Amino acid sequence: ALIFINLPPMQIDYLNSAKQQFQYYKQLGDKTMAQLSDEQLYWQYNEASNSIAIMVKHLWGNMMSRWTDFLTTDGEKDFRKRDQEFELSVGIAIEGSTYRRKDLQIKWEEGWACLFMALESINEEYFDTVVYIRNQGHSIPEAVNRQMMHYAYHVGQMVYLGKMIKGDDWQSLSIPKGNGKAYNAEKFAQEKGKRHFTNEYLK
Repeated sequence: ALIFINLPPMQIDYLNSAKQQFQYYKQLGDKTMAQLSDEQLYWQYNEASNSIAIMVKHLWGNMMSRWTDFLTTDGEKDFRKRDQEFELSVGIAIEGSTYRRKDLQIKWEEGWACLFMALESINEEYFDTVVYIRNQGHSIPEAVNRQMMHYAYHVGQMVYLGKMIKGDDWQSLSIPKGNGKAYNAEKFAQEKGKRHFTNEYLK
């Protein structure tokens, strides 16, 4: 759990829950990419579609822009080149036909690290700060929720692409088909209590 200084319990609960949700979506992306070859990370359904590699670049660009100096500067930074995030070759080193997984991994980890560091910067003094994205003001929960939904949207696309590519060899990241009844039975057999649903995945 994050250690938030001098925040009311409700705000601490919200920020801890948000962090767990972000960790969960990051893990879905981690586990999707781990199942794919280097070449498969760059596979596109057609020219109008994004590969997983492109989505990683886009998420990295968004995260670095939104979460750098999160509380003090606009979330759409001058250094961001959004259009280039959707070009395959920009920022990703490819030598001939050799695909570079490590370059994607560096961007993936850097973006998420920027996000989690920004969350840790929030305290009672700053919780009521208005956060701007393209001059549009957001409360901190609004800004966090906006980005969480955006990242969930793209990570879901990554997972779906992984399933398309792997077919029958795909290793499910949620409740496997046909196992819903057994899964529910296991959950309802446990004592009722407050716990975050991501705990079973974040191990």
